[in-house]
Amino acid sequence: MKTTFLLLSLLITGLTARSQDTTKTTPAPADPGLTIFGSVDTYYKYDFAGKKNANIATSFANEPNSISIGMVDLGVKKKYNKALFVGELSFGPRGQSQSLPNAAGLYDEAVNSFHIQNLYVGYDLTDKLNVTAGYMATFVGYEVISPAGNFNYSTSYLFTNGPFQNAGIKFTYTVSDKFSVMAGLFNDTWNYYQSSRDVSTFGAQIFVSPVKGWNAYLNLLTGYASGTEVDLTTSYQITNMFKLGLNAASFSAPNSSGGFTGVALYPQVAVSSAVTLGLRGEYFKSKSASVNTYSRIAPDDNVKAFTLTANVKAGPLTFIPEVRLDKAGKDTFVKSNGNPSKSAGQFLFAAVYAF
Repeated sequence: MKTTFLLLSLLITGLTARSQDTTKTTPAPADPGLTIFGSVDTYYKYDFAGKKNANIATSFANEPNSISIGMVDLGVKKKYNKALFVGELSFGPRGQSQSLPNAAGLYDEAVNSFHIQNLYVGYDLTDKLNVTAGYMATFVGYEVISPAGNFNYSTSYLFTNGPFQNAGIKFTYTVSDKFSVMAGLFNDTWNYYQSSRDVSTFGAQIFVSPVKGWNAYLNLLTGYASGTEVDLTTSYQITNMFKLGLNAASFSAPNSSGGFTGVALYPQVAVSSAVTLGLRGEYFKSKSASVNTYSRIAPDDNVKAFTLTANVKAGPLTFIPEVRLDKAGKDTFVKSNGNPSKSAGQFLFAAVYAF
């Protein structure tokens, strides 16, 4: 009897010790530290009309017949447990805020020589629900400010006339890796971290991925001061060699003062592991009463733009030769003799180092 009692005591003691061992607190994950990212870019552009100012006036790369600089883009980010922060600064002409070139087509380097691209914090409220607040690169559109995030070096008219950044707060609910929804409130004007009066722009996004390699985003931004833009952005990696992208958008300016509609198609073919060829074909139309100050598109005018681009990769460095031809319905551009013209063309060669 004593032997049986002793064996039972030893068994209970062992099970208790094992139970206590399995209930030990799981050690906290190691601090991952900061992630540093960014890019540096430079380019040469030749305007076919020999102009010294920007003939095709889209965002960035507007210094023709010159070896010019883009920007130094420096960012840091960190995700630890459920909290995230991102801070990103750019220095140089491409990173300048909404400043316009002067009469010679050049930027004043003393003004807006740096720009905050992103400055926000985020927190995972649950495994599926995230909240993010601060100054964020816009979720609208196919192209972005950083050249490392684009295939083409020059930018589309849709990108130039849409928002670059939005300041506000947004909630993203991720149902799965194939479907998510986002909704948020943003400042009443785009591209500024301060509102002009209040936080009155509503933004929303629906993301779907019907099949592997195909992503689609339906975006909405609307407010009494910012106007309303509806945007569809999608890309499909159809095969290992062939990718097709699409961006379509319609913008109605506030107070019925015009806007634009447009569509851009982005087919790309990988010739090898280091070389990819791509074409951007864009149709952009300015609505009546609209004044597109930056791209100089007259009311009720339209532009058809074709950009043939190659990406040649050498490690983190990408060489980008590009030929672009634009044709407008009205005399939007300038000939070599100074007379107005409906068409313009340019060649550029860029180098982008991403890290």
